[in-house]
Amino acid sequence: MISRNFLTTHIAGFAYYDGIDVFDSLKIGTRLSLKAEPENPKDCNAVAIFFDDTMLGYIPASKNELLSLFLRLGHTNLFEVRINQVDPVAYSERQIGIVVRIVNVSNLPNKGVEYDTKQTDFR
Repeated sequence: MISRNFLTTHIAGFAYYDGIDVFDSLKIGTRLSLKAEPENPKDCNAVAIFFDDTMLGYIPASKNELLSLFLRLGHTNLFEVRINQVDPVAYSERQIGIVVRIVNVSNLPNKGVEYDTKQTDFR
């Protein structure tokens, strides 16, 4: 069986955003969402992490480039994000861990569609 895990990481900047407002709702298995921020002045590959409408922080810059590319190319339904660690006594940057997984292909809307990768510019 092939692993669907794409990335396991912490939430960068958790202390600087609104995670404290929803901390009690953040449990292992809770679904989160991602949003690419190509206009972010500090990092054009920035990927923000949200719990409902609450911004929690970012995918760390050292791990965001490929994920950002997929999101900017419109593959927003390719990933599911869940909390895999909650440690309220840890340093704020390490309190919440997440796993980004590739959605099972049988659940994608274009199942069975073949893509011509020779015609795609992935820069």
